Amino acid sequence: MFSLVSTLETVEEKPATKSYAGNTNESRTILDRYYSVQFSLSKMDPAYLFKLRDISSNGLCILVKQDSTVFRQLNEGDILDMEYNPTESSGPTKLLKTQITSKNCYDHFKGHSLVELSIIDN
Repeated sequence: MFSLVSTLETVEEKPATKSYAGNTNESRTILDRYYSVQFSLSKMDPAYLFKLRDISSNGLCILVKQDSTVFRQLNEGDILDMEYNPTESSGPTKLLKTQITSKNCYDHFKGHSLVELSIIDN
C-alpha cells in the first residue's frame, strides 16, 4: 500500500462535469466517481496523493506546487499508473494508466501549476 506524503488542499471550484477523456460511452463522470489520485514516480519514491479537479478548460487535472519534487519530475507525455480513490471511502480504488498532458501555471494560487491528466486505459 502507499504512504501519504502530500496532503489534499481545500479549494473552491466549480462543479465537476467532465467525463473520461475521449470515452463517450462512459455514463458517469470521473469526478463523480473519484475524489483523488495517488501515484509514485518509481518504486523507490514515496506515493503522492492529489485531489482531482475540474478547473482546467481541458478537463481533469491536479494542482501541484511548482517548487515540489514531484512537479519537477513530472513531464508532459509521461504515462503513470495512477490509483483513483473513490468519493466514498468504502468504494474500491481503480488503477488506470494516465498521461500527463500539460503543466500550466495557475494564477489563482501563487506558486502552483495545473497538471492536466488524460486517462488512456480504463
